[in-house]
Amino acid sequence: MQFNLFKKPPLIRTAFFMAADTFFVALAVWLSFLLKFDADIPSQYFPFIFRMIALAVIFTIPIFYFNKLYSFSWSYVSASELISLFKAVTISFMFLGITIYISKYFPYFKNFPRSTIFVSYILVFIFSGGIRLSKRIYFRVTARSKIFGKSKALIVGAGDAGEQILRSILSSPDSIYFPVGFVDDNPSKKGVSIHGLRVLGKISQIPEVVKNHQIKQIIVALPSADNKTIRRAVELGRQAGVWKIKITPSLSEIIKGRVSFKNLKNVGAEDILGREPIFLDTKQIDNFIKGKIVLITGAAGSIGSELSRQTAAFNPKLLLLLDQDETGIFNISRELENSFPSLNIKAIVADVTDKEKINKIFKEFCLEIVFHAAAYKHVLMMEQNPDQAIKNNIFGTEVLSSAAIGFGSEKFIFVSTDKAVNPTSVMGNTKRIGEMICQSGNRQNRTKFISVRFGNVLDSRGSVIPIFREQIRRGGPVEVTDSEMERYFMLISEACLLVIQASAMGSGGEVFVLDMGKPIKILDLAKEMIKLSGFKPDKDIAIVFTGAKAGEKLFEEILTAEEGTVATRNQKIFMAKSPEIDYADLEKKLGEIKSVVNTGDEAKLKELLKSAVFPHK
Repeated sequence: MQFNLFKKPPLIRTAFFMAADTFFVALAVWLSFLLKFDADIPSQYFPFIFRMIALAVIFTIPIFYFNKLYSFSWSYVSASELISLFKAVTISFMFLGITIYISKYFPYFKNFPRSTIFVSYILVFIFSGGIRLSKRIYFRVTARSKIFGKSKALIVGAGDAGEQILRSILSSPDSIYFPVGFVDDNPSKKGVSIHGLRVLGKISQIPEVVKNHQIKQIIVALPSADNKTIRRAVELGRQAGVWKIKITPSLSEIIKGRVSFKNLKNVGAEDILGREPIFLDTKQIDNFIKGKIVLITGAAGSIGSELSRQTAAFNPKLLLLLDQDETGIFNISRELENSFPSLNIKAIVADVTDKEKINKIFKEFCLEIVFHAAAYKHVLMMEQNPDQAIKNNIFGTEVLSSAAIGFGSEKFIFVSTDKAVNPTSVMGNTKRIGEMICQSGNRQNRTKFISVRFGNVLDSRGSVIPIFREQIRRGGPVEVTDSEMERYFMLISEACLLVIQASAMGSGGEVFVLDMGKPIKILDLAKEMIKLSGFKPDKDIAIVFTGAKAGEKLFEEILTAEEGTVATRNQKIFMAKSPEIDYADLEKKLGEIKSVVNTGDEAKLKELLKSAVFPHK
């Protein structure tokens, strides 16, 4: 078996660096005496040299270990590791000097060559720092001699993300990129050299830079930029004939860790049509979730699975994942177990309408926080199956809310939708009734009920983006409902983070509305996705209009005319001023719906849904 020094298992790598540090400490002390006495060390100092080496190793190695100088990525050693090394060496030699000062061999440094301590200190820092930087230096020196099979790449953005991408590429022999430089609009970056590569111009000069340097790939490293800047960079790259364009994740997706070329992804519609970055009060969220027992229903779905990932990052005491999709719940639980090995996770296969099972879960686990994301969401499918929409979206919510109240949960968060506003579909009506059930449950003052309303999430299962992607893959046509149809879109990660933030700030009874930005025309989305795939709309890939389906609106709303909003501490979250609800009438209407739901009378069910949502019409 080939032994690769650069790809050691962690324990072997730690042992290697400990051995190397021990050797370099001994070498540094020996060299310090050689330098002091011009390579002719008096014989009386030899016994003490070995004692000094032993003491230096005894102090240095443990202090290095506790400063995490053996827990680092060799490929990504940076200034922070060198600062930690400097601190550790300084502390080690302070202890060494104090020990020598009070020792019986050289009391108060009498007849002791004190300069050897300082020289040893400098040499240990140089030697230990050098070996830690050696891998980066090696790959940096050899990178330009190994361009065979690599594509010349231009990095858009000379900030922290761009620097980390370049450093990652230079330190990895497996990279397929051969970076030639940067472009950046910041005037202070003009002509600046980063790891030997210059900023070659502004973003507007991409076509010129591509032509002059024969660029084959572009990497957009602008995680905090607005979508207009990213769109401009991508379009200029296309104009220059570069179709291989990668992008770093957005800030909301980069929760922790470095940016690497391995994190790069193809430019998607969410990057071109994305929204402004969000800002969170992570301390408030941490106080809300950390150490709590949390249940997430619908945890196998697009929203539920992302909610699970985001919640897990805030270290709950126990995270319960519930869904009736056994394969989906298995996959998300395995993913989280790998990503958060110390987190206590339990996966439960159950139906939210199963009252006996749900009550058993609440009783057994004493749930403190419930995120209710389980719902049937496809408008057309629910028009065709109203009984199932009612059972799951209404009665499932009723079962869960009753259990939360009965077993004393602290907060119940209902994940709602903009389709609950002036609903014209079965799905929208059921979600609005779900909001009303939560508002009713909040009156009992035991559990705080909060609803969070937002629009479509980009690239969720069954949404328009994967449908368009599949239609483009087949060569078209791409089917658009109407040329004027618009929808609000959000990133899944952004939506879930804001749901958690709203949940943390809610005091009970609120219907929170997320700032959705501007609505996007579905036709524009289709055209952009065709371009992103390297085709021209209506030339390479046809676009056809199919007409609105049952229950669909041309425009979605986030508020009724009567509601209005109240600002909150977070600029992306508003609170709807919901109209008064006749709770007695709601309870009566729910009883009527229950009596009809299993009869198969779809027309009657739809009529009862509307009368529950619009009691005065």
